[in-house]
Amino acid sequence: MNSSRVSIIPLMALAVIVLLMLNLLFGSVAIPIRDILQVLFGGTAQNPSWQYIILESRLPQALTAILAGSALAVSGLMLQTAFANALAGPDVFGINSGAGVGVALVMLGMGGGAVATGDYAAIIIAAFLGAMTVTAIIFAVSTMVKDHVMLLIIGLMTGYLAGSIISLLNYFATESGVKNYMLWGMGNFGGVSLDDMPLLAILIIIGLLLSFLLVKPLNTLLLGAGYARSLGINIKRIRGYLLLLTGLLTAVVTAFCGPITFIGLAVPHIARLIIQSDDHRLLIPMTALSGSALALLCLLISTLPSNGTIIPINAVTPLFGAPVIIYVILRKS
Repeated sequence: MNSSRVSIIPLMALAVIVLLMLNLLFGSVAIPIRDILQVLFGGTAQNPSWQYIILESRLPQALTAILAGSALAVSGLMLQTAFANALAGPDVFGINSGAGVGVALVMLGMGGGAVATGDYAAIIIAAFLGAMTVTAIIFAVSTMVKDHVMLLIIGLMTGYLAGSIISLLNYFATESGVKNYMLWGMGNFGGVSLDDMPLLAILIIIGLLLSFLLVKPLNTLLLGAGYARSLGINIKRIRGYLLLLTGLLTAVVTAFCGPITFIGLAVPHIARLIIQSDDHRLLIPMTALSGSALALLCLLISTLPSNGTIIPINAVTPLFGAPVIIYVILRKS
């Protein structure tokens, strides 16, 4: 591996740390950096409310952004490699929408009770089942449709179908259920407390570690399906593993944070542009770190209003994701 490319990865890790500190420092309430450091290292702040803001709001949001951003970005990378499609991603293929249908069935059916009681287990299971239903559909179609553009269109149509089901559920749901689901659907890194963080972290870290185990098959797929088969790679099985991992990571993030758009689609291209390599030994860690950095940057922008309100994450991510995708399309053309 090129040493200059490898050296970029620590720089991106440093960028993640800097953005983490900026998210802890900036917000609607000005807190001195000395007090922030004291709280982080087990001390106490001058003002008790500052300590609460840091430990119960800013730190959980920043850690959630790091985990969610890396999970969605790696999911997008695996989908783009598995289907050899630069426009593949959890949101484009409708996996986010499938998870959203599962969550809608739980949240709207329970009138938002799962969120009110912190019952994330039911939401995660529902999101995973919804995401895996869509991934199973995409996988089945991919065995019959060889045209990648047509597969992309089918994924988009699946997403529209899921959106229609959600609209019908909203129509028949209670007022409180609709309100909770709408807030969840805007995307938010602030719904995870420090008590819930271990579950989110464990699930995402397991998924990321499993993705590293697939580095060799991913690199082989870049050389073409025929060459991969000649090396003894079972294409169907590997794509099944990739879809399973993508469904797990997307479902977990969607359950905790809502359907976050564009990170899974755009970040793999950003990572490729930065590192100038398609080697997944470098690309996976760079994509994970780039996803964390972009999620932290979006979180920082979303908390900039001085009146204490938070801009929905999905109102910020297209500002960075859309130009990247437009550039990729123009370069491909």
